[in-house]
Amino acid sequence: MNEFRVSVVVSARDAASTIGDTLDGLAAQEDAGDFEVIVVDNGSNDATAEIVEKHPSAPKLLRRKRGDGPGIARNEGAAAAVGDVLAFTDADCKPTPHWVAAGARAIRDADIVQGAVMPVPGEDIGPYSRTLAVVSEYGLYETANLFVRRPWFERVGGFSDWVGFSEEGWERRVKVPDRPFGEDAWFAWRARRLGARTTFSSDALVHHAVFAGGVKSFVAEQARLRHFPALVAKIPELRNVLAWRRYFLNARTAAFDLGVASLVAAAAVRSPFPIVAVTPYLFALSREVARWRLPLSREIAHAAAVVAADAVGFVALVRGSIEARAPLL
Repeated sequence: MNEFRVSVVVSARDAASTIGDTLDGLAAQEDAGDFEVIVVDNGSNDATAEIVEKHPSAPKLLRRKRGDGPGIARNEGAAAAVGDVLAFTDADCKPTPHWVAAGARAIRDADIVQGAVMPVPGEDIGPYSRTLAVVSEYGLYETANLFVRRPWFERVGGFSDWVGFSEEGWERRVKVPDRPFGEDAWFAWRARRLGARTTFSSDALVHHAVFAGGVKSFVAEQARLRHFPALVAKIPELRNVLAWRRYFLNARTAAFDLGVASLVAAAAVRSPFPIVAVTPYLFALSREVARWRLPLSREIAHAAAVVAADAVGFVALVRGSIEARAPLL
């Protein structure tokens, strides 16, 4: 039995295909004590609200007009909650049976708990599928699985939907296609700066839905990398816990950057020798392609898709770095 009263807050928009699984998972919680579920329908254009209303677990439903991001919707859900602990998950996630109980245990010695996220077991995951995995506390604090002590939520002021930042400190709201960006990380790091204790719980596990995708969406998705430099400008601490060598998003983007630089250098000096620096990227590319164990014909096509995606990501990071005045490549 939990020593805390837990309020689960789910922000949902156009989630008719998955919200039922989310509510089924919450209804199947074990050893969770007395907890409540609040679903905030954030202006859905599908049957999300109707599915919530008809679910046998009878969650509390709040309806909002379309227009604001999920952070604002979560704040409204938190304001209506009565629990000592606020547990956030998304409408495309299904909590495992001991999620609430494990999160409540973990927060006894912390103020914020990042819980584990893994794809739904048994789903067919391909190279272009979209899902989420969180296996450690690496700085982004995804609200797919996040527990927060209520006093800290109120002290920080909840979530702030934002994209865009400059050294002068101005912020601007930008409508990001399909999904939000960064509001959860910004909340957690504001709390950490004020002294909040954080931890990770592998026992507090939710399963994230797996969405099919294609080459076009896979490549286009990389345009969202434009926002990472702004996030790092806003949260410089991420250079030490998320970025690779502080100034690169990850090792593969660094290898791609080196490859681009080598091609430019080869053209500038009219010599093929600088091209040898493309080798680290070719190794990274081969590892990415090999892990899917595709037929040879599909390996070649997938390699081309990865190169195209990395090129889009490169342009996005350069653009974002210039806009935010914070280099992250």
